Amino acid sequence: MREAQAELEKDRKIVLLDVRNTDEYRQGHIKGSINVPLHLVPVTLNEKVPDKKARIFVYCLSGGRSGQASQWMAQNGYENVTNIGGITSWSGPIERG
Repeated sequence: MREAQAELEKDRKIVLLDVRNTDEYRQGHIKGSINVPLHLVPVTLNEKVPDKKARIFVYCLSGGRSGQASQWMAQNGYENVTNIGGITSWSGPIERG
């Protein structure tokens, strides 16, 4: 997760995707992240992240859901997806709301 934080600071074009449910997202998320709950990834990801070549970091609470989302994304044409694990390992600031 520390490597991801460093990469996010260097490259502002990285898409940060939070695949937790909406309530979890409101309770606290990484600043600048987009919330697409895991069950909606197949339905709305194309709309939220249309560029399949974009560099995308995916996270959830502990890494399980982000792993599932990353796998689905890779199978559906997203070329540069990284599962960065869970927000519980994030040491940077957390936004609420």
